[in-house]
Amino acid sequence: MSATSRSEILGVVLAGGRSMRYGSDKAFADLGGISLARRAARTLETVAGRVVVVANDVERHAPAGLPVRPDLIPGIGPLGGLHTAVAWSAEERLRGVIVLATDMPFVPASLVEALTEDLDPGIAVVPASRGPRGLEPLCAAYGVGCLPAIEAAIERGDRAVVSFFPDVDVRLMDLAVVSTHGDPDTIFFNVNRPEDHLRADELLAELGAAEASPGPGARSAEEE
Repeated sequence: MSATSRSEILGVVLAGGRSMRYGSDKAFADLGGISLARRAARTLETVAGRVVVVANDVERHAPAGLPVRPDLIPGIGPLGGLHTAVAWSAEERLRGVIVLATDMPFVPASLVEALTEDLDPGIAVVPASRGPRGLEPLCAAYGVGCLPAIEAAIERGDRAVVSFFPDVDVRLMDLAVVSTHGDPDTIFFNVNRPEDHLRADELLAELGAAEASPGPGARSAEEE
């Protein structure tokens, strides 16, 4: 298996959710002066040769300047967005896709880079988490060879976003490895409701403070 180059990867912001719990389209919610959708795009830009958006409200997302497509098969939830992302990558004859949902604003670039390092067409690289599923399929890398399995799941009416996993080679990134990129609870924090946005503001401030604080061996200017 050879290392994957940026030019072989399509970065896809998944922004197709209905945001019913949030009350408005959360992709455009502001966090630290940047929309959630733009945050996701910036993260993906570090590892993908090109970044695009899958969103059903194409007209609203178009002014952001990134290519936008709606779900190829509407009304089937997150699996529809993932299907569209992998199909888009296959159409462009790339090796695969790295997807990131807009409601996970704290996924670090180092993690998405690790997910795409050795992506082959027939595999899925998915990070483990402490969430209900134990993994995060909407922050993951998929080879274009996963497309037939996704389409087969849709054809049989199975709309679970992980419905096709038994039919592809899933490489699960261990939680211990994920943790080298940060606290998994923060990395995969979801902004689903307005109260989650308030917590996201707090986390952003905490992360900023941590980055600004000196390391244990650092000396202040006065000490020098």
